[in-house]
Amino acid sequence: MMTDTTTRGLIPLPLPAARALLLAGGIATAASAFLAWTWTSEFPGDLTYTGYPGGLQWLTFIAGLLTTVFALAAYDVPGLRGLIPARNNAPLVLTALGGFGVTWYTVVSIAAELGGLANLEPGGWVAAIASLLPVIGAFALPEPRTSNTDALLKAYIAKPDTIPAPAPISPWVERAIITLATIVGLAVFTYGIDTEYGELFVGYLIVVVFAVWAMHTAGLNDRFSRIVARNRSFTLAMGFAAAIAFPFTQTNDHYANIGVNILIFGTVALGLNIVVGLAGLLDLGYVAFLGVGAYTAALVSGSEFSRFSGVHFPFWAAAITGAAASLVFGVLIGAPTLRLRGDYLAIVTLGFGEIFRIAVNNMDGDSGPDLTNGPNGIPAIPDLNLLGFNLGEAHDVAGFTLGRFANYYLLMVLIMAIVVLVYTRAADSRIGRSWIAIREDETAATAMGINGFRVKLIAFALGATLAGLAGTVSAHVTYSVVPTPYQFAGSTPPNSAFLLAAVVLGGMGTVAGPILGAALLYLLPEKLVFLQDKSLLAFGIALILLMRFRPEGIIANRRRQLEFHETGQLDVPETTTLTGEPAAVTKAGA
Repeated sequence: MMTDTTTRGLIPLPLPAARALLLAGGIATAASAFLAWTWTSEFPGDLTYTGYPGGLQWLTFIAGLLTTVFALAAYDVPGLRGLIPARNNAPLVLTALGGFGVTWYTVVSIAAELGGLANLEPGGWVAAIASLLPVIGAFALPEPRTSNTDALLKAYIAKPDTIPAPAPISPWVERAIITLATIVGLAVFTYGIDTEYGELFVGYLIVVVFAVWAMHTAGLNDRFSRIVARNRSFTLAMGFAAAIAFPFTQTNDHYANIGVNILIFGTVALGLNIVVGLAGLLDLGYVAFLGVGAYTAALVSGSEFSRFSGVHFPFWAAAITGAAASLVFGVLIGAPTLRLRGDYLAIVTLGFGEIFRIAVNNMDGDSGPDLTNGPNGIPAIPDLNLLGFNLGEAHDVAGFTLGRFANYYLLMVLIMAIVVLVYTRAADSRIGRSWIAIREDETAATAMGINGFRVKLIAFALGATLAGLAGTVSAHVTYSVVPTPYQFAGSTPPNSAFLLAAVVLGGMGTVAGPILGAALLYLLPEKLVFLQDKSLLAFGIALILLMRFRPEGIIANRRRQLEFHETGQLDVPETTTLTGEPAAVTKAGA
């Protein structure tokens, strides 16, 4: 597949034998999922059947299928050659490792949970050996010294006119690709939420991580990003259509509860992204603004335990009140502190977060004024009633039954749409460019006439407003508001540490990044219950690895990719990038 000088692989095998072993191993790995791996149904998923996969076996089948498809693409099979536009061997290695990882994780888990390797049926041994074969074949492939992409990059820098333009793709074909990607993404996300036990979720993570990594190294992600850039409105519409379709795929309202909490968490993270990702302000007490919105909504939403129990605002009024209260707190906290920079600002915001939690904990009528009911919080918050539609009751829509959490999920989709609109319009506006200028170099931005204090205060206030808006829904979803969650760090989100990690993990300065980061950080503690007190350790290790290999985040901003990677480290797909984005290529190769 390589067009330039190569070295031998890590395992000394002839190239035809390595490719054949990779293809045969992928097919064998997928086929091994149809064998019985253990004799007892005590292991989750019931892997005792021959002829029908169960539980983790389905993930092994998918991983083996991906390995087979990429191996066929390496043979330049018509219709599959385009799966590796970067023309390298990295995707073959990664898909093989994904199949090996999920299969051996299952085999080891069976032995550990059931009391030894004696609990494995012959099918389990066959699967373990079969998943090892494509790894051997992949590591026997030659390692490229100079890839086809590097050669094209050098040629473009020397003579730009010598690089042929890529064949144009019909807009309808591009939209069909986006639609297919949306359907696949919804299916993958739904499967992850619907996993019933921790072992299945870990296997799911192994397969998804290696599959996405393989597509990235193959150049597919870059090509898809350019298609999305040309069809932003359609992509956004498909994304929200998939979000609306999610509750209709669920038969258990518990998973809809996970979905609505992810959206709440993601909305708050997107607001923090304005402060951290665009303006470059390190805020370690941001969860307090979520608490301000939640407590404000609880006080005016008709709870009998509220200090104003006779007050019952309609939802739109409660939402505006909660957002306005957070806005006021954002201005009050930001006005005297935003003249600070760096670590000093971080310490002040951390102090504000702790002051808020301690204050609402003491406003019980004994230690302080009678306002928040102290540690007991404000319970019995009534469900919302919008236009005669009670969100606390189940409703039948087009033959589907939507429970309480599904109703709130759809409400949060609407609020998320508003927040995304505000974020994108603000980021693309003059004030958004001022935020980025302040983030890059405040001194230079001030010298160019930007009022740094005013710009940062606007970012702080807008981020606080969006968090308060999400807090008004959070209060109704959880039935009650208590001080405990509004702290800097804890084992479960939302807290300030998890919110900041969601922004950094997902990708600062992007729309989808914080939402994806919030989804991952909410699902990990929810699904990895079997790790108990070790879940934070696993999360920390995963975050360290990500920061080592992809510091710009999962969904990277182009500017940050150039900042974090040296010349030659960026993945530049074959010809499209060289002709479609000549300025960026020239900069990267300069």
